[in-house]
Amino acid sequence: MKRLSCALAMGLAALGFAGDAVGQSYPSKNIRIVVPFPAGGGVDTMARILGNKLSERVGQPVLIEHKPGAGGNIGADVVAKSPPDGYTLLLTVNGLSASPALYRSLPFDPVKAFEAVTQIAASQFVLVGSPKLEAKTLQEVIALARAKPGKLNYGSSGVGAPLHMQAEMFKHGAGLDIAHIPYRGDAPMLTALLAGDIDIGFMPVGTGVPQVQTGQVKGLAMTGRKRSKALPDLPTFTETGVKGLEDGSWYGLFAPAGTPRDIVVRLQKEMAEVLKSPDVIERISVTGNEPVGSTPDEFAAFFKADVAKFAKVVADAKIPKLD
Repeated sequence: MKRLSCALAMGLAALGFAGDAVGQSYPSKNIRIVVPFPAGGGVDTMARILGNKLSERVGQPVLIEHKPGAGGNIGADVVAKSPPDGYTLLLTVNGLSASPALYRSLPFDPVKAFEAVTQIAASQFVLVGSPKLEAKTLQEVIALARAKPGKLNYGSSGVGAPLHMQAEMFKHGAGLDIAHIPYRGDAPMLTALLAGDIDIGFMPVGTGVPQVQTGQVKGLAMTGRKRSKALPDLPTFTETGVKGLEDGSWYGLFAPAGTPRDIVVRLQKEMAEVLKSPDVIERISVTGNEPVGSTPDEFAAFFKADVAKFAKVVADAKIPKLD
């Protein structure tokens, strides 16, 4: 019995040592961060802010790869089916937590297919209007939509994507009938907005704030519980009486399920240090985002709660399931 116990102890110690060795030797080659949206959007901007700094810390190139489509689910599926070795990661937003409620079927389970690494940042959305839109304030947009049901339209970065969800929550909260025109990302949606092809649209603060500040689009309202430092004159939806948009979005980093815990912890620690860098804080904050850097366990619990929240939002708003 003593020999068996000693052998078992030695075996467990060896496994622990092997796990430590994996963590210590990682990374030994390029790390790929998959962005499930087109280049030029908010997620792409965040990935590029973080990628270079992470590369400096780990001593290996960090490559950004775009896999847009299906509201971010195509890129997520690529990562879900990648080897769980820490070399393929997913940088995405809260649309991932809405997917289970929005789609009839998915090729992966958003909760079970990934290891939560860290919440990168807390974010908000800004509702903007086309330069050609006659309404200049949120109240005027609501009045226009009620006067002409179904005539006003909004753009999104894709069916089921965060910008679509926010718009549907706005419609539900304000009791409006507004047509939906989806695009393959927030960058092409912005192009359509500037051209007057669409009337309004939600945008991530990272890409929406500069457009409002330069006057290229009309700032109408901001999600969140308080005004943004980046746009202090822009009211929140709560201030204007529209409920359900008190919470915004988030940026998060995920690895495929089964990625060794040592690697997940290493990635979180390195990213947390990146997020403490003064220039990174400045670049993230100036766009209205707030750096976070939570632990894997904290982010996993946060993500699961978000999945439950969006299940209720979709049910309450009676949003039809997507194929």
